[in-house]
Amino acid sequence: MSLQQLFIILWCRKILIIACLSVTVVTALIASLLMAKQYVATTTLVLDQRGIDPITGSVLPTPLLTGYMATQMDVIKSHNVALKVVNALKLAENKQTQTAFEESKQSGDIRDWLADSLLQKLEVIPSKESSIIHITFSAKDPELSARTVNAFAQAYIQTTVELKVQPAKQNADWFEIQLASLRQQMEDAYEKLSAFQQEHGIVMTKDSDHLDLEDARLSEIARQLVESQGRTYELISRKNQLAEALAGKESFESLQEILTNSFVQQLKADLARAEAKFAELAERVDRKHPEYLQAQAEVTSLRKKIKSEISTVLNGISSSVAASKQHDNSLAASLAEQKSKVLELKKQHDQIAVLDRQVENTRKAYDTAMQRAVQTRMESETNQTNIALLNPALPPKYASKPNVKLNLLLSAILGFILGTGIALIIELFDRRIRSATDITESLGLPVFGIVQSPQQHKKLLGPWRLAKGALS
Repeated sequence: MSLQQLFIILWCRKILIIACLSVTVVTALIASLLMAKQYVATTTLVLDQRGIDPITGSVLPTPLLTGYMATQMDVIKSHNVALKVVNALKLAENKQTQTAFEESKQSGDIRDWLADSLLQKLEVIPSKESSIIHITFSAKDPELSARTVNAFAQAYIQTTVELKVQPAKQNADWFEIQLASLRQQMEDAYEKLSAFQQEHGIVMTKDSDHLDLEDARLSEIARQLVESQGRTYELISRKNQLAEALAGKESFESLQEILTNSFVQQLKADLARAEAKFAELAERVDRKHPEYLQAQAEVTSLRKKIKSEISTVLNGISSSVAASKQHDNSLAASLAEQKSKVLELKKQHDQIAVLDRQVENTRKAYDTAMQRAVQTRMESETNQTNIALLNPALPPKYASKPNVKLNLLLSAILGFILGTGIALIIELFDRRIRSATDITESLGLPVFGIVQSPQQHKKLLGPWRLAKGALS
């Protein structure tokens, strides 16, 4: 079927199409006039996704736009927000509402039923490129629609504050419990430190002068002990040399004690002269000569005196060795005592350092917890939020439903489509010759001429049956 044939068919069936069009338009008009009017009120909210925390002063992180906006939309359409609207508008106290609830035969609370009914008429539309949310609500009364949608906005803001404040209150209560425990721990740490200081007579926990002084004393005693032991070793060595010299195992000529002893040196000089005299007499006189014997006796006497004096010096050195050893023992005892004292002081200072760190740690933990407790307590008492009412809803002047013009336009389109469809269906079952093209396509015969009907209101060609009989 060509486009020309379609136009011819529609033109020939124009009465049917006009009838269908008229019926649908009239029906739509009547239905639009009979339908209850619905008024849609809209309020606009703006969400500040990057704000400054009023408590801490820090910049809040920017959440993901899609997820954040979807969450806020779900909060607005939540049952909790709808219940707040029901309570704010006192809808449950309306007698007509109570009657409607009884007629609906719904079980449960009327407030829940009203909340669900409100949510069915609520629509939340987020902006695609900004942080703005539009909330719309439809009702038969324009005043009611505006009050309801504004109540939804206020309930949503209140809910966001509650969602922020409720965890903060729980955190604040938890911090109060922790503060009591931390305060007790800090007091116990201070008491332990104070008791330890009083027990050991320590005034300042961080004063190390006393320990440094005792360390210096320990070093001085150790130095004195080393020097004393050196002197003792030296005296013992000299004593051994004198003993060996006295026993004749070693010459005492080079010994310091002999060289510095004037009396021994005098005896040595006398012995040298006596030995020289004795040697001279030994060459001149007989061994039994009185002078020889006298010289021999003098040499022997001088040697005995020298040995006696060496013994005296040895006894003096022995006494010095004994005194030096006693001094060494005394210094060693003092060193051991001082070392014990220093070790005890270091132990005390280590214990004080541990106790002081415990005090410092508990104090820092308490201060940190106190700061967080104050912050969470302030957060639990704040009523600020990052949501602001940009445009409150006003009662709409015109009803949004029914849209008579739109309904008439749609009904006209529907009526035309319906009339066209019916016309084509009728034409399918009752096919007629309406043009020369129909004869050529249907019968496969050429057209030699067209005879026009004298009556203008008749069809150009007869029905299909007459045309077929005439041609046959």
